[in-house]
Amino acid sequence: MTFLSLTKRNCKMFFKDKGIFFTSLITPLILLVLYATFLANVYRDSFTSVMPEGIALEESLVNGLVGGQLLSSLLAVCTVTVAFCANMLMVADKVSGAANDFLVTPVKRSVLALSYYVATAISTLIICFVALGAGLIYLSSVGWYLSFGDVLALILDVFLLSMFGTALSSVINYFLTSQGQISAVGSIVSAGYGFICGAYMPISSFSEGLQKVISFLPGTYGTSLLRNHAIGGVFREMEAIGLPEIVIDSLRDSIDCNLYFFDHKVATPVMYLILAAALFVTLSAYILLHIFAKKKKG
Repeated sequence: MTFLSLTKRNCKMFFKDKGIFFTSLITPLILLVLYATFLANVYRDSFTSVMPEGIALEESLVNGLVGGQLLSSLLAVCTVTVAFCANMLMVADKVSGAANDFLVTPVKRSVLALSYYVATAISTLIICFVALGAGLIYLSSVGWYLSFGDVLALILDVFLLSMFGTALSSVINYFLTSQGQISAVGSIVSAGYGFICGAYMPISSFSEGLQKVISFLPGTYGTSLLRNHAIGGVFREMEAIGLPEIVIDSLRDSIDCNLYFFDHKVATPVMYLILAAALFVTLSAYILLHIFAKKKKG
């Protein structure tokens, strides 16, 4: 009962703060518009540049390819950045002293920590699924090639990445103690995460050394999963119309649908395994931080 009450309280506090809530909700929609306006032409040019001479794709197929990459980029970033925004309550309670007030009561540190995590995950999932819905509407207007299985896979990807983003933000926010630190970390994550996970620029466009470094980051594989499921229908259509397999593989490589770990191609089940392992490790670290704090205080 205590856990449920705290989780409910944390969710209410997030949605009660209209500034944070509407900012978190509107930001993905604004990013979708910006991506479609400014990045679409960049993605389209990159696709045409790798196409062999004499092979022309239908406009709807190109639009589906571009739209899928835009949607996957948006979701890859939002699942982490929104989690940091939604998890500000944990730090805000430290600043206001509410966290200390809770610990004076019989509430266990583990229960309090878990309530923050679950409340943040719920808030993040709501906003990210709204972003997914908006993205699917966008795809239906430019070029829809998704199957029912692709949509279900996208839902699973968003769920796993949101849970990972929540765990990651929980670990980092655990060490923050002021509003200034929240703003600084939020700015750094918003500006930098999209690059290191391959959302803004394909990893294949980076130097070989940087590609190897980024291949150790779990967010990279989350982005690739989103890419595969958002664009998979387009590739199936390309195969159906007889496009050479070498051309399709070249396209997959250019937009990170195919990822390589030291020249070894990473299979989709392995990507899921890496993402699940990263979620387990970060969530375990968050729990251990609170256990260690309890022992230290004792």
